[in-house]
Amino acid sequence: MRPTRLASLALLVLMLGVDEVTGLGLDSRPNFVLIMVDDLGIGDVGCYGNHTIRTPNIDRLALEGVKLSQHIAAAPLCTPSRAAFLTGRYALRSGLASSGRVPVLLFLAGSGGLPPTETTFAKRLQKQGYTTGLVGKWHLGVNCVSRGDHCHHPNQHGFHYFYGLPFTLFNNCVPGQPVDVLADVEQVLRSLSQLLGLALLTLVCLRALGLLSVSVGLLVALTCLTAGGVAVWYVPFCFLQTWNCIVMRNQEVVEQPLVMETLAERMLNEAQHFISRNAHQPFLLFFSLAHVHTPLFNSPAFAGKSHHGVYGDNVEEMDWIIGQVTETVDSLGLANNTMMYFTSDHGGHIEDPQRGGWNGIYKGGKAMGGWEGGIRVPGIFRWPGRLPAGRVVDQPTSLMDLYPTLRHLAQDTEADRPLDGHDLMPLLEGRSRRSEHQFMFHYCGSYLHAVRWQPPDCDSVFKVHYVTPIFSPAGTGGCSDQEFCSCYGDHVTSHDPPLVYDLLHDPTESRPLSPANERRFAEVLRRVDEAVAVHRGTLPGGHLTEGTLNEGPVTGGPRTKGPEHGVPNQMSWDHILWKPWLQPCCGTFPFCGCQDNSRPPG
Repeated sequence: MRPTRLASLALLVLMLGVDEVTGLGLDSRPNFVLIMVDDLGIGDVGCYGNHTIRTPNIDRLALEGVKLSQHIAAAPLCTPSRAAFLTGRYALRSGLASSGRVPVLLFLAGSGGLPPTETTFAKRLQKQGYTTGLVGKWHLGVNCVSRGDHCHHPNQHGFHYFYGLPFTLFNNCVPGQPVDVLADVEQVLRSLSQLLGLALLTLVCLRALGLLSVSVGLLVALTCLTAGGVAVWYVPFCFLQTWNCIVMRNQEVVEQPLVMETLAERMLNEAQHFISRNAHQPFLLFFSLAHVHTPLFNSPAFAGKSHHGVYGDNVEEMDWIIGQVTETVDSLGLANNTMMYFTSDHGGHIEDPQRGGWNGIYKGGKAMGGWEGGIRVPGIFRWPGRLPAGRVVDQPTSLMDLYPTLRHLAQDTEADRPLDGHDLMPLLEGRSRRSEHQFMFHYCGSYLHAVRWQPPDCDSVFKVHYVTPIFSPAGTGGCSDQEFCSCYGDHVTSHDPPLVYDLLHDPTESRPLSPANERRFAEVLRRVDEAVAVHRGTLPGGHLTEGTLNEGPVTGGPRTKGPEHGVPNQMSWDHILWKPWLQPCCGTFPFCGCQDNSRPPG
């Protein structure tokens, strides 16, 4: 080929923005497909040790990429874990760490959520020219002051496009399932309203029979009390399926209540269409599956196919969905310029063996403070040509690491707030063998339950537990007297001295260390105590108030007083409880109802 023709061809390639050798455009910034599943146990996945549930598509991602063996969620429950994932900071900093009974947002029409002042990785990438989308579960609030202000909505937090559940799945989303939203409160309110009604009926009958002289004013007052009691119980609880369980496209309610039978298929189609219509520009897709949260799906194509009942069927369907998304990326020729990531928001729910997951060898599960079973999650990255295939990283890593990792890869150099996560690329590429997480702080709500420390001079990873949840039977069951394990009070055990484990040699946390069998025991406690003090100093506006680590055991563990920089507590009762004026609705409130017949755009 003559030099002039060669130069012309090179100029044409540059003009078209296409590299015929690599298949990449001029913009070499990678795409991101982040897949997060809900309540999946680390032991439910084949490449993490499961030999009876089939997960070939997830296993393929691990074979073609990098598997993290010590990947840690910042919280053992949905709302705080997802807030930390999106912001790269502990949920306490954004006001989404509860100090009370309710650890997650319970009503779509509450005013709590991810504050508008927070910065997500989607916001950062949006500023870098990325097209960003969220398909699936949000569970970080919608409105603040009025219906339609959408102050907590994904569109306000950096996602150009949103389709899915602004809330989450609850048993209440499916008729006939047991109530799981403040069930005891509902029962009290129902009983109270029934007693008031019975009292009113008795008085009316006695008055009619002339056996009792009752004033009309008293009957009217009692009638109003009865009606109010029924309204307080019936309205927020009996309409939960209609009001909590909805589907939105951007800021429009397109289905109310949601139809479970077709939800998985629609979300998969939305994810595939988002990838397809943005294939020629840098994009970020956060695909946040509703699987395998209860109530579980009953999909005919997967029903009865696994060896573990409906839960196993759901895991295998979830794996198939991930395979379809991977195939979409590959078929469009995007694999070499797309980082794919797979994880769970926290450990599996183990209270019900028929509906919950398996956390492998790790103790505890969802909602259980600092035990490994509640916070150790799958973590897999695939990026052919950039990340080595089949690599395993045994260092401590965090869901919060995604924020700085995405910023780095998107070439975002703008100043940011201090983060609790670290860029993972040195570990993923093998340029570093040590995690930057020397310490990790394991919160249950706003209570500090445990701290992880990897000394710089050895491979041991020490875990110090100040508080542990009470669950029975230890290591296999849950907190049978409540829906979730509580973080404080009579539901936890405080330890003085703290329990100490070496996770390198005892990943099951079954053999606590002591000065007699660990020469560094005193050093571990001292160094962790110092780290907590430093960490506490990074939380302006909040400090440990229920005793300090040197003052012995405290009820529920050290608790931070509040989020930093004066951010309101998003988990207070005032923010959590249902407010009719905030309720998203298609149609005329309260008569909401619509069915999603729309199609993905583009």
